[in-house]
Amino acid sequence: MDHHTEVFREDGLIVRRGQPFIITLDLTSTTNLQQKLNKSKLSAQTGPSPAASSGTKISMGLNGEKEDSGWSAAASLKGNTISLKVCPSPSASIGKYSLALSDPSKQEADLGKFVLLFNPWCPDDTVYMEKKEEREEYVLSQDGIIYGGDAKNITHWAWNFGQFESGVLKASLKILNESLQHKKNADKDCSKRNDPIYVTRVLSAMVNANDDSGVLSGRWSGNYDGGVDPSKWTGSVEILRQWHDSNCKSVRYGQCWVFAGVGCTVARALGIPCRLITNFESAHDTNGDLKIETYVREDGRMVKESVWNFHCWLESWMKRPDLKPGYDGWQVSDPTPQEPSEGVMCCGPVPVKAIKIGDLTCQYDAAFVYAEVNADIITTFKLYDGLERNVVNKITVGQNISTKSIGKDAREDVTHLYKYEEGKLLGKSVIYPPRENKALCALSQGKLHDQDLDQPAGPLGAY
Repeated sequence: MDHHTEVFREDGLIVRRGQPFIITLDLTSTTNLQQKLNKSKLSAQTGPSPAASSGTKISMGLNGEKEDSGWSAAASLKGNTISLKVCPSPSASIGKYSLALSDPSKQEADLGKFVLLFNPWCPDDTVYMEKKEEREEYVLSQDGIIYGGDAKNITHWAWNFGQFESGVLKASLKILNESLQHKKNADKDCSKRNDPIYVTRVLSAMVNANDDSGVLSGRWSGNYDGGVDPSKWTGSVEILRQWHDSNCKSVRYGQCWVFAGVGCTVARALGIPCRLITNFESAHDTNGDLKIETYVREDGRMVKESVWNFHCWLESWMKRPDLKPGYDGWQVSDPTPQEPSEGVMCCGPVPVKAIKIGDLTCQYDAAFVYAEVNADIITTFKLYDGLERNVVNKITVGQNISTKSIGKDAREDVTHLYKYEEGKLLGKSVIYPPRENKALCALSQGKLHDQDLDQPAGPLGAY
C-alpha cells in the first residue's frame, strides 16, 4: 500500500499508522523456522523508556490477528526469506520506533528502526481527510501563498513549506523531543503523541522560543541585528535546519507569517493536514474581555490595546472526540507568542465552528481567538469637562480572512467560517453574532496577563 512517504528526502523507513508495511529478512538457516515463527513475538517501541502500560511498547504475535493495542503482524516463509507484514494501530503514537523479533528462547533480534506518522488517507485515523484534492493541498503540497497587507490592499507572497526536504522531518521529531512535556515526563509525552490535538498544542508552543528551546525568536522593533529580518525569509526549510543543526538554538527572527509558515511545515511533515490563515484587522485582546479598548485623554495621549493590519495563524484538520459533537474539522492554533495559555505561550487548537457560534467554553483558547475576529473596538474620549464618551465600532475587526485556494494560486475567503455578518438572522429569531457570550470568557479562560504593547508594529503592521 502507498504510504505517500516516498517524497521524503530522508534516510530510513517512513510509514503511516493504520496501514500495513512489509519487512523482508534473508536467513542463512531455516531449520524448524516455521515452528519457531509460530511462537515468536514482534515488538515495536518508541521513546526513551518504552512501557506496555503506556502503549509505547507493543508486542504482537505473528498470526495476523489484531492485538488489543490495535497493532497486528503476520509472517510468511518462502525459502530462506521471511516476510513480516506489520500494521500499526490507526491510533498509535507517532514518532521513531525500533522493531525487534524474539524467538521462544527469548533471544531478540534487532530489525531496525522506522518513523510512524499520522495518516490522512486512513478512515480510522483522527486526521482522516476524505477528499483527494484536499489531501494533495494540505498534506502533500510543499509550496504555498501567504496573504498580508491590509483589508483594503491585500498583498501576497510565496512560501516554501518544504516538509519533505532533507532534515525537515528529523527537525520536526526533534521539536517534539525538546518540548517541556517531554522533558517533564518522556514516556507520558510519547504516549500522548497518538493524539493530534495534543501534538498540535505542543507544536504551537515549540515553534516560538518564549518558554522553551523552541524554533523561532520573534522581534517587532524593526532592529534585526544578530539575525534575519523576518521579511527576508522565503520558506521554512532553512529555519528548521538551522535550529536543528545549532543544537536547538532559537533562530532569529520571526513574525506571525514566519511562525505560521514553520508551524504548517512541521504539521504537514508529521501527517496533520494544515493550512495557513490570514486575518485582516486582527484584534489582540490582552485582558480577556473581548473588547479592544482605546482611551484618549484630554491632552490627546492614547492608551490602547492593538488591532493589527493582519495576523497569521494555522488551521489543522482533525476530529475532536474530547468535545461535544459537531466540532470535528478545522482547528485554529497559533504559534506566534501573544498571550500565555496554561502558563505557556501557545494557542489552540480550538474548532473554527466554536469560534463562529461563540462557544467560549471550548478548548483551547476559544475566547482569545474569538476576540481576534469579533472584538468590539471601544474608544473612550475623556473630555475637559470631566465627562467621558464611548464610541463603539463593531464591524472593523476580522475581515477578509484568507487562505490559498485548493489546487490554484488564488485567494479563498473563509470569513464566513469564522463569523456571521453583523446583525444576520440566525434560525427563526434575531440573534446578533454571539457577543452576548462574552461573560463566559472569565469563566472559561480566566484573566489573561497584560503585556507591553508599546512596541512598534512589524512590517505592514503585522504581529
